[in-house]
Amino acid sequence: MKSFIWICLLVLVNLTTQAQLRLPSLISDGMVLQRDTPLNIWGWASPGEKIAIRFSGKSYKTTTDASGKWQVKLPSMKAGGPFTMDIAGNTQLSVKDILIGDVWFCSGQSNMVHQLNIHDVTYANEIATANYPQIRQFWVPTLTSLQGPQTDVPNGQWKKAVGPDVRPFSAVAYFFAKKIHQQYNIPVGIINASVGGTPIEAWISESGLTSFSALEATVAQNKDTSYVNGLTRRQLAMPRPAPPVDLGTSGATKWYDPAYMPKGWRPINVPGYWEDQGVKDLNGIVWYRREIDVPAAMVGKPATVFLGRIVDADELYVNGKSVGRTTYMYPQRRYKLPANVLKAGKNVLVVRVTNNGGKGGFVPDKPYSLFAGADTVDLKGTWQYKVGVAFPSMGGGGFAGGISAQNQPTALYNAMVAPEIKYTIKGFCWYQGESNAGKPAEYAQLLPALIADWRGKWQQGTLPFLYVQLPGFMDYNYQPSESGWAVLRESQLSALSVPNTAMVVAIDLGEWNDIHPDNKKDVGERLALTALKTAYHENIVASGPLYQSANIDGNKITLSFTNVGGGLTTRDGEAPGDFAIAGADKKFVWANARIEGNTVVVSSDDVPNPQYVRYAWADNPVNANLTNKEGLPASPFRTDK
Repeated sequence: MKSFIWICLLVLVNLTTQAQLRLPSLISDGMVLQRDTPLNIWGWASPGEKIAIRFSGKSYKTTTDASGKWQVKLPSMKAGGPFTMDIAGNTQLSVKDILIGDVWFCSGQSNMVHQLNIHDVTYANEIATANYPQIRQFWVPTLTSLQGPQTDVPNGQWKKAVGPDVRPFSAVAYFFAKKIHQQYNIPVGIINASVGGTPIEAWISESGLTSFSALEATVAQNKDTSYVNGLTRRQLAMPRPAPPVDLGTSGATKWYDPAYMPKGWRPINVPGYWEDQGVKDLNGIVWYRREIDVPAAMVGKPATVFLGRIVDADELYVNGKSVGRTTYMYPQRRYKLPANVLKAGKNVLVVRVTNNGGKGGFVPDKPYSLFAGADTVDLKGTWQYKVGVAFPSMGGGGFAGGISAQNQPTALYNAMVAPEIKYTIKGFCWYQGESNAGKPAEYAQLLPALIADWRGKWQQGTLPFLYVQLPGFMDYNYQPSESGWAVLRESQLSALSVPNTAMVVAIDLGEWNDIHPDNKKDVGERLALTALKTAYHENIVASGPLYQSANIDGNKITLSFTNVGGGLTTRDGEAPGDFAIAGADKKFVWANARIEGNTVVVSSDDVPNPQYVRYAWADNPVNANLTNKEGLPASPFRTDK
């Protein structure tokens, strides 16, 4: 009898759960709906439940299917709001503060992720003055699924670009949306689904990968839970060495303690990598120490320490107190100091730096200073260092031993894109490619595949697809050379053959020492320019010059371009730079280049019979200065592919 009662209670609980009317996270307070096109509104309730929606003075009805799903298509509306949507079944819901405008799906890896908050020094005024309640972002949390497409995301919500709420906005997407909003005075919604360090194949659906047999095989393998669980078990069963002992924290007096008396420390320059300063091939923990004099005028005021960027992780101690830590290499270090930390006279700064691979230390050409009030103490120069521990060489692992689920094909599409495909949008913004730079030829196929896949899933026709070409990055090379990043940019350029696409050239917006360059505003505004032309059909110049053809005439080659706008010019008024020329042997040398009308003529006394030309063909070109008179840079290219 007790068992029967429990069964009845469980059935009753299940029926109650089924009867609960539910909406996806996207359809929530503050959402922006797409103007001038029919709209999908959907959700879940109990099977066979009648659903009624009232919106903008009209009513719509439907009934859930056998699985409890329901969907209603609303007629197109003009931009405006705010509105309230009332939805009733066995229970009732209201969605408030709804705007009608344009919605853009923004995705990619870290340069799309990077929030205004990360660039809050460069964009301090933008953050302080942000008051755009009609610009809104829905941030999709980082999620993965190897088993298949998901139907919703947890905990997502719409935020307005007002006050502190603007800080988590994608910087690129914010400046893009702001430009569109100011141009047309309409609400702009951003759905931001982006994850740092991820490859393009993670963002494509299983059906979108049918032309990639190796990736299809990986998808099938990852669906086998016994295979994935087996990898995990083997990884857990592997013997693990005892964690290495850090001498800086294991002694009676810690190396950051003001009572510690340093012995055996060596001089080292900050900024700089320790491998470039007499420390060979060290992965481990290195402690840095410096004594500084702080004037009395700086004491008792809000203070900040800028420590540039550090590879990989760090913790800062000031006078023995831990005041900030960062666990990975990419963020700039900007640590706020409590008011009672600094004192007049001698102060001791200690930084515990952990490096797991490659060169470790302080990245050059970044700010290193202590600020308080109107005073500044420069932290660049000679510090002292001592090695706390040298890590042993580590071997690689399998799926669970270092390969993140978020890098697996379809994993991010399933969890972060699929839940949004019913939501009506204006188009796509894409900023990604760094993680695929090692396989540029494959990327030339994967990018068109992603575009076709997403357009097919949204079922809104040939939606505009706008994307950013990789900026300059890594060391400058003052001789013509091969470049994986240049080939990746070429793969991105080739995707312009897909209809209704547009590409932002950002070759001039990079930083040699930062894969996440600070200038996100120009990227976002150039992206908006491509939208004005491609999605809004404005008669404007939205791109820099793109290579069209080459004509060989004796000892010179004449290059023609599209998108010359008001004419070809250079950013600095000098002759065009970064052009290289070669004969049939493909041994490139720097060329003399000059602008003649809407062409560039290149030649070299060292190449009497030229056959090929390259422009800005490098990881990080030294002087890629060719633009149109609208100030938009030319895309890198080669004629010897």
